[in-house]
Amino acid sequence: MANELVFDSKLHSEKNLAWWLYLCHAASLLFSLGALSWIPLIVNYVKRQDAADSFVYSHHNWQIRSFWWYLLWMFVGGALFLTVIGIPLAFVVWGLAWLWKAYRLIKGLIDLNDNKAMPA
Repeated sequence: MANELVFDSKLHSEKNLAWWLYLCHAASLLFSLGALSWIPLIVNYVKRQDAADSFVYSHHNWQIRSFWWYLLWMFVGGALFLTVIGIPLAFVVWGLAWLWKAYRLIKGLIDLNDNKAMPA
C-alpha cells in the first residue's frame, strides 16, 4: 500500500492563517498583556467561516473563546483592584489569567501543527 501525499492549498492557507493569528495573539499577550488581541480577534471572526469544513475552524473558535474568557478575567481582576483588600487578589487573578491564556495559545499551536482539531 503506497502512501500518497495530497497537498490541499486551501487547507494549507487556512492553517497558515491560523498559525499567524496564534502568533499575533501571543505577541499581544507578551507586549500589551492582551490589550491588542482585538486585532487578530477581528480576523478570527472574519476568516472563521472560510475554514468551516476543516479542523482549522475549531482553532478559530479556540482563539475567540480564549480572548473573551481572558477579557472577562481581566475585568474581574480590575473590579478586585478597585477595593483595597482585593488588590493582592487582583494580581493573582491577572497572573493566572495570563498563564491560562499562554497555555491555550501554546496548546493551540501544538495541535494546529499536529493537524488536530481543538475540543469544542
